Amino acid sequence: MKRACGILMHITSLPSRYGVGTLGKEAYDFVDFLSASGQTYWQMLPVTPTGYADSPYQSSSTYAGNPYLIDLDRLIARGLLTEAECDVDWGDDPTRVDYGKLWEHRYEVLRKAFSRFDRSEMQTFAAQNAWWLDTYALFSAVKTHFQGAPWYEWPDADIQNRTPEAIASYTALLRDEIDFQKFMQYAFDTQWNALRGYANKSGILLIGDLPIYVPHDSADVWADPQLFHLDENHMPTLVAGVPPDYFSELGQLWGNPIYRWDVHEADGFAWWKRRVQAAGARFDVLRIDHFRGIESYWGVPYGAADARPGAWYKGPDMKLIRAIKEACPKLHIIAEDLGYLTPEVKRMLSESGLPGMRVMQFGFDPCGNSRELPHNYPVHSIAYTGTHDNTPIMGWVETAPKECVAFAVDYLGLNEREGMPFGFARGVLNSVSELAILQMQDYLGLGDDCRMNNPSTTGWWRWRAEKKDFTPELAARIRYYARMSARAPESVKSL
Repeated sequence: MKRACGILMHITSLPSRYGVGTLGKEAYDFVDFLSASGQTYWQMLPVTPTGYADSPYQSSSTYAGNPYLIDLDRLIARGLLTEAECDVDWGDDPTRVDYGKLWEHRYEVLRKAFSRFDRSEMQTFAAQNAWWLDTYALFSAVKTHFQGAPWYEWPDADIQNRTPEAIASYTALLRDEIDFQKFMQYAFDTQWNALRGYANKSGILLIGDLPIYVPHDSADVWADPQLFHLDENHMPTLVAGVPPDYFSELGQLWGNPIYRWDVHEADGFAWWKRRVQAAGARFDVLRIDHFRGIESYWGVPYGAADARPGAWYKGPDMKLIRAIKEACPKLHIIAEDLGYLTPEVKRMLSESGLPGMRVMQFGFDPCGNSRELPHNYPVHSIAYTGTHDNTPIMGWVETAPKECVAFAVDYLGLNEREGMPFGFARGVLNSVSELAILQMQDYLGLGDDCRMNNPSTTGWWRWRAEKKDFTPELAARIRYYARMSARAPESVKSL
């Protein structure tokens, strides 16, 4: 990558009048803001349907788009909805997503749009994407039919086991609901492609996020249970997590079923190739979450109360990475290499040739993790003030030990004239890393109450910005720092 910078801001965090950020006008406005700010990249979280605890990392499909992100204004403009039909209670706080209200109203509104939609319009899309869309739409329709029960608890064992007779029967029975699911994916895909095209023409590239694991209750596990550690009743025997660490003394128990890597390897990692190819077709750059889990992973016996009873198991290592590179030779990939890095993990990362991540906040808390301090960053890396799992910088200043904050002040030469948020930004932007990314909350100087997620706890993913936040003055100041650090597009051209 050329020297550049970008902003981490999930689509759900954009302002809108419909309770959550969407692929509508505010997303286009944010692209304009990024361009005016001298940025080259927009990094976001997974855009697949949210799952358990509203997490974008617990999605019912690795391929589908999140229906919550469909812009209702564009459906109004097409005559599929009226203003009055969209004027429902989306929540009373414009700075927080109310997922309960979304669940209550969003699909109800989208069904009205579907009732006026000419289904022949999506025939080409449905045919081109049938390889994953047919499975996902049937899965979602059957799940709705059984009042949201997870697939491994459906009362009909034949559809649990995907017998040909059951698939044919439910496909006929639930045809209208299946078409509704396909309509939502068509609407998402159409709006996504339009936004991405606008971003690329504006000089903005999109960085997506691919979780390493998929949830148990997903179309992916339902379709290919043989690829996961499940018993004869479709229940996991080994689930994912991480051992006790900086975030939690109990570790993190994610609960996703672990892959049967021997089965994946036997067919040349075909499932993974399809997955990464699909994500690569949606984004310009792809960050693979928990990349170190490819070398070795923490497996926890199913039913454990927390992650402590787990153990390390050997992963596919370079065999999977080579397969992905073979399938996606032109895709830029970022390796999320945070956490406990053994010599074996470091060797794999080096051999892969992929850029890893550096998080400056970790360099000060606990005091002095020198790997995360800017003077130690390698050129081939992606530098962050913090990730979506961190409190924003000002939240860290509010909650970190005083001696750690004092260390940061001395290390970065922070001063009142510049202000802390931009002083921290300067530290990351001036590093030699190819790419520097800041959370939007950091540029806005927001605190701990505006963090996106707190690992191993629930009730997050709700923060939203307001229209008044994106001022020309803020864009000009961010651009000044991008130019000062030779990361703005016009600065890079002169290097």
